[in-house]
This record gives sequence, C-alpha cells and structure tokens, in this order.
Amino acid sequence: MAQHRRAKSRSQSRGIRPKVNKIMPNKSREQLDGKATNHRKPARAILSLLNLKNYLHLFRILHYYNYSHIEPLSKIELGAGSSLAPNVSLRNGERIMIGDDCHIGERASLWAGDNEGRIVIGNNVSLAPDVYITASDYRFEKGKLFRYQSKRERDVRIGNDVWLGARVVVTPGVTIGDGCIVGAGAVVTKSIDANSVAAGVPAKVIKIRE
Repeated sequence: MAQHRRAKSRSQSRGIRPKVNKIMPNKSREQLDGKATNHRKPARAILSLLNLKNYLHLFRILHYYNYSHIEPLSKIELGAGSSLAPNVSLRNGERIMIGDDCHIGERASLWAGDNEGRIVIGNNVSLAPDVYITASDYRFEKGKLFRYQSKRERDVRIGNDVWLGARVVVTPGVTIGDGCIVGAGAVVTKSIDANSVAAGVPAKVIKIRE
C-alpha cells in the first residue's frame, strides 16, 4: 500500500496523468451513424437515376399495363354506372360483358377465352379484391406437355345481385345464379343456383337466402 502511494505521488510530481479510455457515448455514435447514412442517400438516388435497368423495367411495367388493362378495357361491354379498379387484369376484352352498377375490385382478373369463351356479368354485381374468373383452361392429356395442348373454353355467367368475396376463383363453364353470395377464398367449379350462399374448396352451398 505504501509503495502504491509513493508511485502515485511520483507520477503526480512528474506531471504524468493516468491514461483514460476515451469511449464515445452511445448517443454520439448513433448521431454519427445517422449523419453517414444521410450522406449516402443522395448518392444512392443519383446511382438509381443513372441505372438504365430501372428505365427498362419501367418500360416493361407500362407495356404489361397496356396489354393487361388499357387495351382490353377499350373492347369490353361495360354497363352504366359500372367501374373497374385501375389494376384489374383483363384478357380478350371483346368477350367480356359487364352489366350496370357493377364494381370490379382491386387486382381482380377477368380472363375470357382466346377464341370463344365469354365472361358475362349481370347488374349490381360486386367482385372483391383478387377475384379470378377464367373462361378457359388447359387440357392435361398424358404424353403431351400441357402448354402445347388446346385449351377448353366455356362461358362463365354471373347473374344479377351477386357478391363474390376476396380471392374467389370461378372456373370455366360455371353459372352463378341471381342473388348469390360466395365466401372469400372459395373455388367455384360447379354452377350455383339462385339465392345461394356458397363457400369452401370446392365451393358448396351452405345456406339459401330468404
């Protein structure tokens, strides 16, 4: 103890200060990290503007939007007071007929057949987001790749006062009668009689509207 005191007094007399670890407070480090990140943001933005791949991707998006919405929309038969979300996917608009006062929700898909399969929707029909209706599907006979087989096209008919919940799938040849309600996520593979409430995979009638 006495030796330690003498060593301490000698160091003080010589003007030697004890070493202190200068550790930067956490708050200061965070502030500096934030400033560094802020400095990098303009550089990243400039690099993004100079990246030609971004413009190529934008062109592809515009091209997709044109052939999947703008062009077929000009060919469909749309009733008075009806509206479609701007990101509805359409195929072969000349074979799509929508009645009066209908609403087609976000990301819904109405895919008519390439040759003859039609989609006919009545009046006062509401399609929730992500509803998918198709009037054609692939054959899958053995021994030949399904993509090279001819498609089966059959009309799909939706009656008046029908509500299809989110993510409902309607397959070719199905008729959904007037006043029907189909629960979210259902897959409709067979026709449904008027005023039915259906749900499930495959969709089954669970109730009759009274």
